[in-house]
Amino acid sequence: MGFESQIKEALSELEASGLLRTPLRISGPQGPEVLIDGKPVLCFCSNNYLGLANHPAIVAAAEASLRIDGVGASASRLITGTMDAHREAESAFAEFLRAPSAALFSTGYAANLGTIQALVGPGDLVFSDALNHASLIDGCRLSRARIHVYAHRSPSDLESLLERHRAKGRRALVVTDSLFSMDGVTAPLAEIASLARAFDAGLLVDEAHALGVLGPNGRGLAAAVGVQPDLVIGTLGKSFGVAGAFVAASEATVSLIRNRARSFVYTTAPPPMLARAAIAALELVRDAEDARQTLLSHAGALRAGLRKLGFDVPDGESQILPVLIGENDRTMRLSAELLERGVFVQGIRPPTVAQGTARLRLTPMATHRPEQIARAIDAFASLRTAR
Repeated sequence: MGFESQIKEALSELEASGLLRTPLRISGPQGPEVLIDGKPVLCFCSNNYLGLANHPAIVAAAEASLRIDGVGASASRLITGTMDAHREAESAFAEFLRAPSAALFSTGYAANLGTIQALVGPGDLVFSDALNHASLIDGCRLSRARIHVYAHRSPSDLESLLERHRAKGRRALVVTDSLFSMDGVTAPLAEIASLARAFDAGLLVDEAHALGVLGPNGRGLAAAVGVQPDLVIGTLGKSFGVAGAFVAASEATVSLIRNRARSFVYTTAPPPMLARAAIAALELVRDAEDARQTLLSHAGALRAGLRKLGFDVPDGESQILPVLIGENDRTMRLSAELLERGVFVQGIRPPTVAQGTARLRLTPMATHRPEQIARAIDAFASLRTAR
């Protein structure tokens, strides 16, 4: 069988198992309502939590940067790619998280991949939550450190693993998401941080889905519970509405990352306009307390409304609502039927989630109106009455 035939066979296998993905095409800006095939639909599957992706102040900052800085950075950060915009963004986000320093990356995936690989390696240990994001998992694997996976959100299992294995490694790193993106639940950070200190391990917390939403001024779950991790990863393509990511940590840690993180050293720096847009977004996020309250209120209304209809929505207090379906085909069929009713809710299937736990993942935005929340609930109700 030729190579092309093998590729087509692999695609056929994905389709037969209900796992073939075909992205829908969005026209125009991201917002509470988007255009799909020219048709306006309510969007309830975006990470644009505060609705900032098309905010005029952020657009203006990007436009101004284009005139000042041009478009591309033209080289990696260690050659000619470190520009004023990058340094200013790093200083702003370090100050925001009350950390001594920060390093800017092109994506959250690149930040996690590079940071973990830069800090631990052969002879070291990583302790990773079982449901960490794929980028954290891949960063752990790339590091070639010995990986110990602890039960999801289980400090007791983490403690057991630390007791059994910590003495076998030189350097140790505990790695966790703060807000898990597919379940909408938070990590027990206070207990995890205490264990990391007790066993002389570093603590890396990925605040991708919590920054901008949780904590004072949107500084994340760690700030909300009074924990100062050794490293915080923050992404800029979610609550901040831009693109890119950063790691905030000590001066020494960030310096080591800048020297060893392959996804920092060997890639062109992010466009300076994105760095300046992120600075503008940060100013909005700091003062977005009303938007944060509105977002969580919308999530609460959706959770209550869908449960009343009989849908399986687990407990949670975040902006992320999984509606558990189970079967891959049924999940995607329901997603398509909702889209026909003018509500865009994406289905999530393995390998993103475990086999048998396919779900519809709802994420409202602060900029949704109450009547749009009601329309989404009505669309789900029509799924019930259509059967």
